[in-house]
Amino acid sequence: MGSLNSDDYQAPDIRSTNPLDSDEFRRQGHMIVDFLSNYYRNIEDYPVRSEVEPNYLSGALPGSAPNRPESIEAILEDIRKYVVPGLTHSQSPNLFGYYQANTSTAGILGDIICSGFNVMGMSWVTSPAATELENLVMDWLGEILKLPKPFLFSSGGGGIIHGNTGEALICTLTAARDKVLKEIGEEKFSQLVVYCSDQTHCSLEKVAHIVGIRARNIRKITTTKATHYGMCPDALRLAIASDIRAGLVPLYLCATVGTTPTCAVDPIEELCKVVEEFGMWIHVDAAYAGAACICPEYRYLIDGIESVNSFSFNAHKWFLSGLDCCCVWLKNPIVLTRSLSADASYLHGDTKEAVINYKDWQVSLSRRFRALRLWLVLRSHGVANLRKYIQSHVRLASIFEQLVAEDDRFEVFSKRRLALVCFRISPSALYKKQGETQRSGDDKAEAISTDDDTVNKVNEAFLQRINRTGRVFITHAVVEGTYVMRFAVGATLMEERHVRMAWKLVQHQADVILSEPI
Repeated sequence: MGSLNSDDYQAPDIRSTNPLDSDEFRRQGHMIVDFLSNYYRNIEDYPVRSEVEPNYLSGALPGSAPNRPESIEAILEDIRKYVVPGLTHSQSPNLFGYYQANTSTAGILGDIICSGFNVMGMSWVTSPAATELENLVMDWLGEILKLPKPFLFSSGGGGIIHGNTGEALICTLTAARDKVLKEIGEEKFSQLVVYCSDQTHCSLEKVAHIVGIRARNIRKITTTKATHYGMCPDALRLAIASDIRAGLVPLYLCATVGTTPTCAVDPIEELCKVVEEFGMWIHVDAAYAGAACICPEYRYLIDGIESVNSFSFNAHKWFLSGLDCCCVWLKNPIVLTRSLSADASYLHGDTKEAVINYKDWQVSLSRRFRALRLWLVLRSHGVANLRKYIQSHVRLASIFEQLVAEDDRFEVFSKRRLALVCFRISPSALYKKQGETQRSGDDKAEAISTDDDTVNKVNEAFLQRINRTGRVFITHAVVEGTYVMRFAVGATLMEERHVRMAWKLVQHQADVILSEPI
């Protein structure tokens, strides 16, 4: 066996022997903060939606990991050259396509502290502060939203911060399933029925599949423009009655406050009156609109909340907390923990006191210290400023709505709620395009006015033109067979000038597409 030649020896890099050196952490941390600061300063210069082709990174970056350490300078340069062009810039003030997942200085720094501590918050004993701060923050938020006291820890209820609405639905639907099966027998699993509207987010179908509810046992209640696409209580009652006659068991109703396509609001109070006699679990998904309910003028959107079993909203919508921050409250958390507890012997950790072990409130055992980030945001901004922030975005959306209404080539498709405007090029603009008028009575004009497919295709092509410019990004929805554009105001950096710029771009592209043959 040969001896090691001293000339072959290479001193280990400090990053391989001490991956958490405080001085190096400070140096690299300053560089990363500077990098992000410059990114936000110049974010308007980037095309909102990424323009790269699929698999673009495979030819730009090595196919295997480096054997030796690389400098943070080289890594940041590759992020700038290769990663940034592949981003759709979700914090861009010109992104109007989605309900934005907003962040802020407080949200980013809170995430850094959260990652820095890197605590295991699954049980009280693994980090008492992580659990107890989450208890505190959830009661703070519940009070800000004026939730009934039974939802608060202080009154026997409680809340948890999940990563997203899907996790909230999985947990509450599982709890509802187990509660009912305990009463009627597990052999009746196949008879359980879940109810929602045809505007409910598709994540409910995915969750139902995971929980074991058959697709044929999901009832989507048809909505119409007459109810502003909110669920009709009478239609729900008829569906439940029909299922009961068929020997099925009504299990779970998911009502939505702020649907994705049109920001429709299901009438919680009336829906609760319909289902209260059947012992169903009622969950309210207020992912988008729930945040607005901290404003007194919008609190009515969740009237009737005292009659539901669980309620959730996304703090990353308007609360500036950054992604993966879905807040969920339950009146009776013990029902949830009975379904999700992996080991009842650990319900109270290593203490004789009754404490919360959040691992028993969620699917995963491990969890992040999200409450620290949200606590930092609430303290840094204050409730009054968060209300002003929400109100400012609603005001900007109303400006855009008024601009659309003043241009007779367009129509506002559905009632504006909060900061979403659904609009389209109107059928009447297509008659004029052909040199006809609505009063002509001509067969050709009538054909154009009633050809929904033609109107939809024109609007689809119109939206594609807008997004291809890279200056803004708008999405669409198909509601009752109608293709409409969704203009969502809500980015942290958005100002009135961005809304007016977007409108000028919309008008210009309308000039172009309405000058071409259909």
